[in-house]
Amino acid sequence: MLKRCERCQAEVEAEELRDYAGQQLCEDCYLEAMSTIRACDPWAVHTAKSILATQGQQLTPQQQQLYDLVRGAQEISLSEAAEQLGLSENELRREFATLRHMELLRAQPRPQGIVLTLF
Repeated sequence: MLKRCERCQAEVEAEELRDYAGQQLCEDCYLEAMSTIRACDPWAVHTAKSILATQGQQLTPQQQQLYDLVRGAQEISLSEAAEQLGLSENELRREFATLRHMELLRAQPRPQGIVLTLF
């Protein structure tokens, strides 16, 4: 029997739905809900710096694109960066969190909202 995910509205088999915070979610939405994004995480910063010191800077293609976009624009809103890179805002936040832990990018409040800048 097919049912809809309450978050993305995808049709999935009823037995594949997972309960999360009173919602019936597909596996993808459930995993996304369970893996919270924390840009400000001192332990992750320490780990990223240790890896950078021993292995050098290794970015994924999406992380490199985001870094290059911010470097070129000097500051850009989350929504504008997501649109230009063809990512959802949640995907962009994930990529940003890694770059924040590496101390390459940071977020700054502005009157118009949060913008991404170089660290």
